Amino acid sequence: MAKTASFGILHLGTAFGVTYALTGDVAIAGAVTFVEPMVNTVMHYFHDKHWDRIAQHLPRLALFSRFNRA
Repeated sequence: MAKTASFGILHLGTAFGVTYALTGDVAIAGAVTFVEPMVNTVMHYFHDKHWDRIAQHLPRLALFSRFNRA
């Protein structure tokens, strides 16, 4: 759990740093820092949901599905 938490903090710091470096705006960097992980989480859900469906229809993708099961 500590590793996951530290990665989350690293991710937030990276998002803030990169956005601030690109925009020079603390408000925009702060907004992106919290919006991006939420959007990424939703996208990850849909990616996982559809990955197996695609793999069923395309046998060559089934190999990838087998390696990515948690």
